[in-house]
Amino acid sequence: MNTLASRIATATLLVASGLAFAGQELGPDQAVRLLQEGKVKSFDELNAAAQARHPDAKIHETELEEVYGRHVYKVELRDPQGKEWNIDVDAATGEVLKDRRDD
Repeated sequence: MNTLASRIATATLLVASGLAFAGQELGPDQAVRLLQEGKVKSFDELNAAAQARHPDAKIHETELEEVYGRHVYKVELRDPQGKEWNIDVDAATGEVLKDRRDD
C-alpha cells in the first residue's frame, strides 16, 4: 500500500472506525501528512511489526497517539487462545516499544 489513495483510505478507516486518538488528536488529513512527510511508517508496516511478535494473532484494534512528542501506534491483538496482547510501536521507526498481555 504505497499509493496516496490507499494511505488516505487507511487514515479515514482509522477515524471512521471510532478509534480514539489520545494526546494531540490526529485527523485523517494529519495522518496522511505525517505519512507523506515520512514522519511515520505506513500502517501496514506498523501492523506487521506488531504481528511479528504474535504471528497467529489477529489485529483487534489500533490507535495512533502522540505521546510526549513521539508518535506511537498502539495495536491490540487477540491470539487463537483468546488472549489479548497490547503492542506499542514507534510510528517513525517501527521499533516495538511495549509488548504485554492484557489480563
